[in-house]
Amino acid sequence: MNNCPLELERKIMLFLVAALLLMGILLGTAAHLPVPVTLVAAAVIAGWLLVFFLRERRHNDEVTSR
Repeated sequence: MNNCPLELERKIMLFLVAALLLMGILLGTAAHLPVPVTLVAAAVIAGWLLVFFLRERRHNDEVTSR
């Protein structure tokens, strides 16, 4: 029984996730911006996330050392 209802639901869900991912890539905001602007925005966001990560890690180390 390769076509059980659960297996069919998994295939449909995988298709929907792939379709939404592809649509997001093709129609997302970054698709409407020039490549250099997109790269600069990505670098700014990555830097912000790195600072946030380091601050949270330092905060958690201080809390656990008490």
